[in-house]
Amino acid sequence: MPSSRLVISTPAALEDLVASLQSSPALGLDTEFLRERTYRAELCLLQVTSPQGPVCVDPIALRELDAMRGLMSGDGPVKVLHAARQDLEVLTPVTGPLARVFDTQVAAALAGFPAQVGYAELVRRIFERELPKAHTRTDWSRRPLSDEQIEYALDDVRYLLPLQEHLLGELARLGRSTWLEEELATLADPATLAVDPERAWLRLKGLQGMDPGRCVLARALAAWRERRAIDRNRPRGWILDDTALREVVNRVPRSRSELAAVPEMPEGVVKHSGDEILAMVEAAQIPQPPPPLPKRERPDPAFAALVKRLGEITQAVATEMSIAAEVLATRRDLEQLARGELDGDVMSGWRREVLGERLRASI
Repeated sequence: MPSSRLVISTPAALEDLVASLQSSPALGLDTEFLRERTYRAELCLLQVTSPQGPVCVDPIALRELDAMRGLMSGDGPVKVLHAARQDLEVLTPVTGPLARVFDTQVAAALAGFPAQVGYAELVRRIFERELPKAHTRTDWSRRPLSDEQIEYALDDVRYLLPLQEHLLGELARLGRSTWLEEELATLADPATLAVDPERAWLRLKGLQGMDPGRCVLARALAAWRERRAIDRNRPRGWILDDTALREVVNRVPRSRSELAAVPEMPEGVVKHSGDEILAMVEAAQIPQPPPPLPKRERPDPAFAALVKRLGEITQAVATEMSIAAEVLATRRDLEQLARGELDGDVMSGWRREVLGERLRASI
């Protein structure tokens, strides 16, 4: 079939596609996007498959995809994606929130495949088909797309519906269908995709053990950077990279000259945002001179031994169930439990039943 018939690039063709998909029980979806120069990922191509076969939708030619909002809503077909979160972040601003999402990576992990198994690897293992890798670094914003690029893009959705069918059957055989329902419920919550600048500091590393004033400063700087990145639609690292941000927190500069002396601090940031940053330093009310930086302490032997014991129990349960241990509990989950925090994922839902209570009894 000529590639032009596999690419939807006019409003009339999109309306015809949507009409033809209304009665489909499920749609496979994948996206190609760019985000190297922007905060928000820019959708460059949307691949859609149904029992009728796969097609590409060109958002660059169409400019808007409002006609697809009904398909993506709760009344529309099940949306089948692989490693869905990033695609959901890209699609939601363009098509509205996606409801009834099925993630083949999540389902595969519950069926005993590696926790982060890739789409191509899953297709290879289940269907013994090798997918080409020639266009993994393609700039999908460039037009025209070649026939080879289009075929590559279509392959990314071609097997999604057969994967869904296979994995649903396997999970039913294993008695894990309710596990999948719990896992997929979080994908249907738009709040999980929302960006809260006040929580941006949580992704920063190297701040453990900081004094209260420096913690206040780190939170303020991270929130300021996130808001500016959102407003300007630029990567947060272009506003201020992590190294410079941590050094501001460590050094607590009190003047423009001290701020300019911070390693990796761009001159433009000092010139245009220096007063804002210094105001955040002042608001943090850090004593002068600031408290010494925390020394790297050795982990408590008893705590480390408990985490190790919990990890061994987790691995034993995982082996019994032929499932990856990190699907049951991550190291962070085990550390939280070892600290007496009983509100984590491992102590809720199906994980509590198969593992959480055994871990709790071992503390």
